Amino acid sequence: MELRERVALVTGAGRRIGRAIALGLAREGARVAVHYHSTGDGAKAVVDEIKAAGGEAALFHADLAAGDAAAGLVDEVATAFGALDVLVNSAGIMERTPIGTVTPAIWDAILAINLRAPFFAAQAAAARMGARGGVIINIADVAGLQTWSAYIPYAISKTGVIQMTRTLAYALAPSVRVNAVAPGAVLLPEHWDATAAAEIARTTPLQRLGSPADVVEAVLYLVHADYVTGHTLVVDGGRGVRA
Repeated sequence: MELRERVALVTGAGRRIGRAIALGLAREGARVAVHYHSTGDGAKAVVDEIKAAGGEAALFHADLAAGDAAAGLVDEVATAFGALDVLVNSAGIMERTPIGTVTPAIWDAILAINLRAPFFAAQAAAARMGARGGVIINIADVAGLQTWSAYIPYAISKTGVIQMTRTLAYALAPSVRVNAVAPGAVLLPEHWDATAAAEIARTTPLQRLGSPADVVEAVLYLVHADYVTGHTLVVDGGRGVRA
């Protein structure tokens, strides 16, 4: 898909990877709907940066934990822009939750944002895209492919995102393509220190941490790759192939 003049919605676009994706899509000429919940200042900065570069962007607020908020957000964006061509499900919650610390409230909060919201956003987006077609990209995580005992609900939610990607790709073909990106050590948790970061880099086959730009490149590839659907593109510097 050529992105110029296309409408793209990025959830969780006020910070971190979502922010980088929104800016990357705008650089390719997309008209960008910048979603946020609690990061209003960051989201506004993204919109301002896109507009300063000559692009088009608008802010959209929604608490995706609410039952019908994801579908409502999609409908609001499609109505405001007159179309929806690309959906990037980037909003997420990552909390450290070793066994014995998981509560029903924590479980519900993580699964609501990381898995339920992307599904209902995708379902609504596909209805808006219709026979004209479009692209849905889910931001998964290598946690969905590995065993992370300290992040149990998070890892389960990301495994669900990967399977959801496959299922939706089959259900929505041929008009809508659905893929995922599974980042590895691209943006570490904000509370990790330099020592932890250095150890992750040392034990990564490519001997460095990644960056949000690496994820943006993967997203753009999947937007443009018209014969790719149902795929999860791992961006982890090779950590998944270690013995």
